[in-house]
Amino acid sequence: MMLKRTRSFVCLCISTALCAPSLSYANNIELPDIGTVAGSTLTIDQELIYGDAYMRMLRSSKPIVNDPVINEYIDTLGHKLVANADDVKTPFTFFMIRDRNINAFAFFGGYVALHSGLFLHAQSESELASVIAHEIAHVTQRHLARSMEDQARRTPATMAALAGSLLLAIAAPEAGIAAITATTAGSMQSQINYTRSNEKEADRFGISTLAKAGFDVRAMPRFFGRLADEYRYASTPPPMLLTHPLPEDRITDSRERAQSYPVVKVQPDLDYHLTRARIVARYADIDNEAALDWFTRAQQKNTIPTLDASFEYGKALVYLDSKQYDKSESLLSKLLKLDENNRFYLDAMVDLYLETKRADNAQTLLETALKQTPNNAVLTLNYANVLLKQQKFSESIRVLQRYTHDNPNDTNGWSLLSEANNRNGNQAEDLAAQAEVSALRANWNKAIQLYTQAGQLVKLGSLEQARYDARIDQLMIQRERFLSLQ
Repeated sequence: MMLKRTRSFVCLCISTALCAPSLSYANNIELPDIGTVAGSTLTIDQELIYGDAYMRMLRSSKPIVNDPVINEYIDTLGHKLVANADDVKTPFTFFMIRDRNINAFAFFGGYVALHSGLFLHAQSESELASVIAHEIAHVTQRHLARSMEDQARRTPATMAALAGSLLLAIAAPEAGIAAITATTAGSMQSQINYTRSNEKEADRFGISTLAKAGFDVRAMPRFFGRLADEYRYASTPPPMLLTHPLPEDRITDSRERAQSYPVVKVQPDLDYHLTRARIVARYADIDNEAALDWFTRAQQKNTIPTLDASFEYGKALVYLDSKQYDKSESLLSKLLKLDENNRFYLDAMVDLYLETKRADNAQTLLETALKQTPNNAVLTLNYANVLLKQQKFSESIRVLQRYTHDNPNDTNGWSLLSEANNRNGNQAEDLAAQAEVSALRANWNKAIQLYTQAGQLVKLGSLEQARYDARIDQLMIQRERFLSLQ
């Protein structure tokens, strides 16, 4: 019981988990002056530094899904909402954690995490968008900074101590919980009340963003109402309901507020359903037979012909992963004839070609697609991987060098670059790429060690050694800054 309480407390402090919507009326928002107080003690630049530190710790401690296809969908949807949000002061990064619990949270620096379980319960893109819009509002209205400032007012703690405690809670949960407890002498009820106030505010801004982005605002109360009904009598509700319950009056209020907005007819989004199918097939932790049964039953209930493609795609992935290549290829070929540039289908067909030793076919397919959308992340990573499988190491390295330059925070690119250099016999560059992965996971000492080893393998006084030495200096500065945050 004590463990559950401490975990809930950390969730209150770190994550702005989903809660019941309390949405504003379209014509009566009446919002308070936001963010001015928090800005006096924690600057946007400081939030960005803490956000980067938190993200590095999450990469090392949580099962983050590094699936380029899913990441592209989440990023596209997230930034469509950001473009319609108010008071955006930071860049935004959206990512998925492999966890069947229904949850989402946001933290410093515009980072928004979605649990894979969220996709299994959201039945439309508008429902998912309502969750993301809510989390975006937590960031734009700087709720974590404002909540921490409220704690600092009531205790002798400084903002730096509180922020450092949160970082430590990710790095070492037991130590972090102790630090938070020591720096938060105010009553728990006061913290809960402040959190609820933030949630109401996030709902108001979230539904406004949802409406401006062209989504169905009624999806928000519909999703949370269904969730409340489903877990009303559950002995083990999802984590978000333990810290943010869904009382009936809030759900009723959200429905009334949503009804004040004009009704918008939103067509089902195929990419959302393809993403959902990919998660069911590969990230729902169910066996192949169960996944096939899910797709079959869902397709039988489906009344929208355009969505049949998502169920066929899901089956194709299951067949591919279970090495039933003929069945998978039959489905994927039909899908590609309907939409030859669809990156969900292209990615799966490339995997199938590689599995069946037809790398040349995969290369041709990708080169054609890249002419349509040059530098696309999904296609570029696939192309580099195909070149790698064909033992065209130098070509693969050139593609990945450009990719990692443009996407320095993507571990996929660095991992592939490490493998390509290793197989090409360039041990120093292999170590350098490994070092970048370690740095992205806050393993600073290992990153510095790997770059040091790389420097010892190249010619003394060479440009490579100078580059490695310069990177070591940068990493040492980043390490010291990171450690000072705790």
